[in-house]
Amino acid sequence: MSLASAEVLSGLVVAVIGPHPDDFDAVAVTLRRLRDAGAAIHAFVCHTASGVEDGFCSPPTPAVKQWLREQEQRDSLRFFGLPDDCVTFLDLERNAADDGQPFDHEANARMLSGAILPVRPDLLVLPHGNDTNSGHRNIHAMVGRMTAKDGFPMTAWLIRDPKTVSMRIDLYTPFGEDEAAWKAEMLRFHRSQHRRNLNTRGRGFDDRILDVNRAIALDAPFAEAFEVRALQ
Repeated sequence: MSLASAEVLSGLVVAVIGPHPDDFDAVAVTLRRLRDAGAAIHAFVCHTASGVEDGFCSPPTPAVKQWLREQEQRDSLRFFGLPDDCVTFLDLERNAADDGQPFDHEANARMLSGAILPVRPDLLVLPHGNDTNSGHRNIHAMVGRMTAKDGFPMTAWLIRDPKTVSMRIDLYTPFGEDEAAWKAEMLRFHRSQHRRNLNTRGRGFDDRILDVNRAIALDAPFAEAFEVRALQ
């Protein structure tokens, strides 16, 4: 189904769950259309120091890298137009042996549910669990248990991003060059990720995400894609 217009989804409360400070931005066009249609959007972003090259900050400590990634996400969300009071950063326990990815365990699950459930979301947006990134897999697993345990049925839109292995496409948002340029500008607020991608892949972070959207290319030059799943 095409989400060329989000008007039919007006009035929703949307919780966007980011295992990393940039996952929100991967589907920014869809989220902007929901926002413009009247949806109330809340971002829940997990702290991390991962993905920052030592040469990008000084001193290159985990604390400095975490602060940097938080500031990059705050800058990108202000560009998007999301009020600061709609953004919550979650200090989940992280696995230092796994590049600082969040553990899948009960304490982290309680922190997630304690932050998300009070806003009573109608819709959850988060990365797909069939993914090479353990942070994406672990957050997906904990969110699934959260909805089952608390008896609060919700619909989830699971994001296709560069690390998704495979997924069913139930919903997509087509967009053209103007919205792609806007999205690229938002992605470049993640300066540490942009620099790392240039250094390791020869392409910026903006191109890495838009390459996925270009490959989907349903009804337009670009598209963001989701698998829709009922969680209850």
